[in-house]
Amino acid sequence: MKSRQNIIGKISISIAAMAILLATSGCTKLRARDQLNKGVQAYKASKFETAIEKFKTAIELDPGLDVAKLYLATACVAQYVPGGDNPENVRMADCAIDQYKKVLDTDAPKATQVLSTKGLASLYFNMKKFDDAKTFDKKAIALDPNDPENYYSVAVIDWTQSYVPRMEARQKLGLKTEDPIKDKKVCEDLKAKNQANVDEGVQMLEKAITLRKDYDDAMAYLNLLYRERADLHCGDPEGRAADIKLADEMVEKTMATKKMKAEKANEQHGIVLDQPNKE
Repeated sequence: MKSRQNIIGKISISIAAMAILLATSGCTKLRARDQLNKGVQAYKASKFETAIEKFKTAIELDPGLDVAKLYLATACVAQYVPGGDNPENVRMADCAIDQYKKVLDTDAPKATQVLSTKGLASLYFNMKKFDDAKTFDKKAIALDPNDPENYYSVAVIDWTQSYVPRMEARQKLGLKTEDPIKDKKVCEDLKAKNQANVDEGVQMLEKAITLRKDYDDAMAYLNLLYRERADLHCGDPEGRAADIKLADEMVEKTMATKKMKAEKANEQHGIVLDQPNKE
């Protein structure tokens, strides 16, 4: 009997200890949430350094608080200046990349993973690390295939990577805007370098417009990519002319879509609700 009582006593002590541990754990998580909320308020007030410290404290208190990691990454991005390579700027970029990737290494909710993936893609783009940016844009497509902006983002990179070498080649040849590239070797080299990006970009934008019929920004870039493709028709004036025609048509479609959206917005703003009868 006495040994049974001792066992019961030990169990009671263990239960009490667990209760204290759980209470402490619950208290710590509440403190973490409090720091998170204070960080959000500081972020909204553009007090980014304060926000960063609050988010860091929240994570220290509750390492599983993925939303705090996402907020910390966002606050670090807010302090990052695109193109700057000074130590502080690099530190802010590294902070954001580290926190975004920590979110992706967890089983965070899908929406949080999407935001982290898109955040990484955007940051890498601003850092001019286009291949890394495209990698995460494509991961965002895999996570959320119905978001047209993910396809658009890939296409913007495709155009950026195609436009620069094309313009460099044209400038070296002293060509005017409307002139085709008649130097066979230059054209073939450019085609080998740009064709895959241009084709991918066109496909991505067509998909984006399928998902969002009035996506005028996607239409504008599709016009630009058609013009990129036009310069890759080496020795094929008809192919070049066909792409120029497609580009011009896309300009008209973009303008018409912008006009339609503006008119629709004006109509919505022009609605006057019936005023209640004050009599």
